[in-house]
Amino acid sequence: MEDKTDDDAKAFGLILPKEKKPSEPEGFVVWDENWEAVMMFLRMGTQWQVSMAGYTGMKYEVLLGAGGMFELYDVKDRRGMLEDLQIMETAALAELHKEKANG
Repeated sequence: MEDKTDDDAKAFGLILPKEKKPSEPEGFVVWDENWEAVMMFLRMGTQWQVSMAGYTGMKYEVLLGAGGMFELYDVKDRRGMLEDLQIMETAALAELHKEKANG
């Protein structure tokens, strides 16, 4: 079935904007020294604190608690990993809140 949307719009005197082609997703490189922190951040994808205001941060107890992610994945430099995760968390929260403010 042929799309007649433009013809229908013209019948009502409307001019529809031209559709933008979906852009290709941008690729990125993860440096070797950041690989483990990025992987842990991705593993924590379902472990975010959420309030009525939206996302507030990651659930650190899931990382640090007995039997937590740091233990499960045998993280040696826990402090360094936590600091790396907090940097990514801060950037993610800024993006999430920006989307909410503009949305």
